[in-house]
Amino acid sequence: MQEPIPGAATSGAPPGFGPTGRLLLALSKALSMVGGLVFVALVVMSIVSIVGRKLASAPVPGDVEMLQMCAAFATACFFAYCHLVGGDVKVDFFTARCSDRARAWMDAAGSLLFGLVGAVLAWRSAVGALDMRESGETSVILGWPVWLAQMLMLPGLVLMAMAGLYMVGVHLRSPDTVMTGAVR
Repeated sequence: MQEPIPGAATSGAPPGFGPTGRLLLALSKALSMVGGLVFVALVVMSIVSIVGRKLASAPVPGDVEMLQMCAAFATACFFAYCHLVGGDVKVDFFTARCSDRARAWMDAAGSLLFGLVGAVLAWRSAVGALDMRESGETSVILGWPVWLAQMLMLPGLVLMAMAGLYMVGVHLRSPDTVMTGAVR
């Protein structure tokens, strides 16, 4: 992680972000907060269910179904923000000796793959959700429509795709990848 310089003014957005990047970052941050709140609610629900099961033989009905459906949605909420702030895992053991320019190009390629994976996941999740909607598939205990849980993942996956593709441009516009008149 990069620590901020004490006393330096920060805009909240990483270097190289334009208005589109700042908007993506704000949307991603808001969605990740929603995902975090969903996880907190799931933890509370799980504690209530476990305690109810142990003390009163009265668990929360459908707790596992709720956990599965809501955790899928909440997890999808974090991908874009994590990528935009550079929080995803990178194995730099092999690239430590590469030039800054080579690393920037590899980061751009990784962001492109990240964006493409997000787009494919969003597309296939939408297709799968629509198929489940047509078939009328519901959860066993609660009878909740399964397609709805899958469709709720779409905003996070679409933002994931957009974040990846945006970061390609950020990496390619970085001073390390743009050729100038100076010899590097």
